[in-house]
Amino acid sequence: MITYSIIIPVYNEEANLPEMYRRVVQVIEELDGPAELVLIDDGSQDRSLAILDELHQRDPRVHYLSLARNFGHQIAVTAGLQYAQGEAVVIMDADLQDPPELVPQLIEKWRAGYHVVYAQRVSRARESWFKKLMAYGFYRILNRFTDVSIPTDTGDFCLMSRQVVDILNSMPEKHRYIRGLRAWVGFPQTAVQFNRDPRFAGEVKYTFRKSLKLAIDGIISLSRKPLKIATYLGLVTALVAIAMMILVLFWRIYNAPAQLIGYTLITIAIFFLGAVQLICLGILGEYIGRIYDEVKQRPLYTVKKAAGFDEVL
Repeated sequence: MITYSIIIPVYNEEANLPEMYRRVVQVIEELDGPAELVLIDDGSQDRSLAILDELHQRDPRVHYLSLARNFGHQIAVTAGLQYAQGEAVVIMDADLQDPPELVPQLIEKWRAGYHVVYAQRVSRARESWFKKLMAYGFYRILNRFTDVSIPTDTGDFCLMSRQVVDILNSMPEKHRYIRGLRAWVGFPQTAVQFNRDPRFAGEVKYTFRKSLKLAIDGIISLSRKPLKIATYLGLVTALVAIAMMILVLFWRIYNAPAQLIGYTLITIAIFFLGAVQLICLGILGEYIGRIYDEVKQRPLYTVKKAAGFDEVL
């Protein structure tokens, strides 16, 4: 019976894996119950998979799953959740920005009765002011838009009970935002604060484009408020159109016609209406695109190789 599972998604992390394994094993050996290390290779193009296989051959506590291609961080975490067997499941990154030494504190809170214990960042080492500003703004905007309260300055680094993991595994949706789903599930939740370290080695995997996509997924998957915004934009546009109509009639009746004013108003109106229509179509397209992905009923991921698990799900 496995008590603890530590899930770590891996994508081109050959430079980090030896040190990550060393530090995680030190933590595992001090825990009060049997543990497994579940490593998910998300279609790496370097030697990450070969290193995972070496670690598995050396240590039977290391289990790994190799996805057939790069499916993305959230899907890799989902795969790990579906294969993890522990009663308490920890999610962390392979770049050691999430310190493994914090795991015992997460477990202590779980033992106290909390079902979700998330690690909350107090500071971010070696990150640009722009990235810090974007992260600060994102969590505040997300809480404004969504119907669930998502803790600010938290990532995927957390501990979840088996009950919460089973509920997450029962959710079939394709566009997954783990930190939002774990908040939606409910149950007692608490935070453990920590200072986030810089990457141990390698390049940052979450580029601005990927971070923006994750932010959109988080808002769209947890809220219908963007649709309401589209409705409000339509109402505001209608009011502006009525005001412009009244203004043009007033000028026509009480002022001499001015060709320049007419062309200016028409140009402004065309650009304004076009912008509103494109914004509303974009919002609708995001929701319709997700409906399209859901009805196809494709699997979340495909597995190339699995090692160390009792059975393949």
